[in-house]
Amino acid sequence: MKSFLTAILIFIPLVSSAQPPVPAYMDFAGDTVRFDTRERYERMDRELLAFSYMHTNSILILKRSVRFFRQVTPILREYGIPEDLKYLMTIESNLDPKALSSAGAAGLWQFTKATAQTYGLEVNSNVDERYNIEKETRAACEYLRKAYDRYGDWMTVAASYNAGQAGISRRLEEQKEDSALDLWMTEETTRYMYRLLAVKMMFQNPEAFGFSVPERYPYIAPRKVITVTDSDVDLVELAKSYGITYADLKRANLWLRGLTLVNSNKKSYRIIIPDAGQ
Repeated sequence: MKSFLTAILIFIPLVSSAQPPVPAYMDFAGDTVRFDTRERYERMDRELLAFSYMHTNSILILKRSVRFFRQVTPILREYGIPEDLKYLMTIESNLDPKALSSAGAAGLWQFTKATAQTYGLEVNSNVDERYNIEKETRAACEYLRKAYDRYGDWMTVAASYNAGQAGISRRLEEQKEDSALDLWMTEETTRYMYRLLAVKMMFQNPEAFGFSVPERYPYIAPRKVITVTDSDVDLVELAKSYGITYADLKRANLWLRGLTLVNSNKKSYRIIIPDAGQ
């Protein structure tokens, strides 16, 4: 038993009890956020504490980061969105592409069905493009750019992603403030902003949080991407024709919801063909 436990411990990432101190200030998306009031200091301290001691969650998002940041960062850059906004996706879904909240928000960026459709994503029993990483990221970029044009402040944009632009705009007007960091809001939305800052700190220096996690799950490019326009595509047969399983195809295309892609309007769909076992 002793040797068995020793063998297990060898493969566990090093975790120690540590929490970084609250900095005097930090940069987020080119803006300086200062922790120079009791309120801001204690809120940031709480989120640093949470990420330091939620070991499983924190280690998993560090491990998953390369796989999804490699896909998302070029799209953010294309839309002129600061790279720091990838951390918004991180706290939304914990970098789980299959994430589905109790409120029905789905995917890495956690779009509700109504918001997804507003931004041009197809969501039905056949196709759910909230699980299409490229398309949902583009929709998120459109939302973020629209919000920044409205507020001119990325922390306020982040708050609006959680609470909605209408709610944030109303509070800014009612409380006569310019930044969501100065608003009285629901606890969820206020914590959301500080969680965003804390997770950026963790990615910049995981060791300060007590984590030594050298492994990162890799991003593996598709073997190929095909375009289908047929009215009905048997996805099991499609997978077999490329020498892979339906499970392989499904993991690479979570937006496909069933065994058959029903396409009565003969739209063009791009389907990723991975290598077997990917």
